[in-house]
Amino acid sequence: MSKSKKVKIGMISFAHSHGRSYFRELVSMPDVEIVGISDENKQRVQPILDSHGIVYYEDYGDLLALEQLDTVVICSENVHHARLTIDAAKAGKHVICEKPLGTTVQDMKAMIQACEENGVRLMTAFPCRYLPAVVEAKEAVDRGDIGQIVAIKGTNRGSMPGSWFVDPSLSGGGAVLDHTVHVMDLMRWFLGSEPSQVYAEMGTLFHDLPVEDSGMVHVTFANSVIAVLDTSWSRSKSFPFWGDVTMELIGTNGVIRVDAFGQKNEVYSNDAEKAQWSHWGDRMDAYMLKDFVRAIKENGEVPISGEDGMHSAAVALAAYESVKRKAAIDMSEILG
Repeated sequence: MSKSKKVKIGMISFAHSHGRSYFRELVSMPDVEIVGISDENKQRVQPILDSHGIVYYEDYGDLLALEQLDTVVICSENVHHARLTIDAAKAGKHVICEKPLGTTVQDMKAMIQACEENGVRLMTAFPCRYLPAVVEAKEAVDRGDIGQIVAIKGTNRGSMPGSWFVDPSLSGGGAVLDHTVHVMDLMRWFLGSEPSQVYAEMGTLFHDLPVEDSGMVHVTFANSVIAVLDTSWSRSKSFPFWGDVTMELIGTNGVIRVDAFGQKNEVYSNDAEKAQWSHWGDRMDAYMLKDFVRAIKENGEVPISGEDGMHSAAVALAAYESVKRKAAIDMSEILG
């Protein structure tokens, strides 16, 4: 496509809250035009339709049928990612899909294959790669500042989101599927190596839910690095922020500690009745989406692929299998 031409984008479902953030960023980009929105719950997107005058499509198939449409953003419930991505690929549209990419390896492989067969790009939405603390740590690791990484301790601890996230028929899992994928993607990216074995413990410790709200995922990578990840909805209502993304990278010559959301102001207010952290820093979603749009305009490779999304989500699926069997699981068994 011509670099001067606007990328025509459609958005399918705002079930995931990230959809609103992605919309705010995309609508502000001069080289992007949002040509339509489809959501089975029109009431959920009515304020956006009213304020921006964007065309609404009750049937997402009608949106995909638009000849001028280049790409779609999918922020549906997890279990619908595969169907929507495959339909978009068959319609010849590029896709950026919210994490986790899918709820089964079979689905994720089908998504990747459909996009390859139809000559379209598939990107997994992992904006944490674009946070300044993460970017600078990656550069330090690549320079060899801490020598060879031998272990990583990570956390992605958040607040319990409720809604469809705690309905396994729509989410495909609980906190382990929801919160493994971001930091696991960072670990894979930093190490340049794939997980080879997974052992996990999980439970429902903080809330009365039909899914797990806590987990500890232990991973051995192909290059022998050992990693552990606290993936939980353990943040209480009194906690000042929704959660965290952290890593402690332990190397032969030093240690790097990453607090990905460390750009914050602390506010203590009697009116709020609790401390609050107001984030003032860089907008990771904007950087991610600009990178995606650039790839589409230049007909290049997307920076975070469908394979990246599959390999990270597969670790969460291996964690469930580990708990079921009470044993370590080889990733080759999960990925086939």
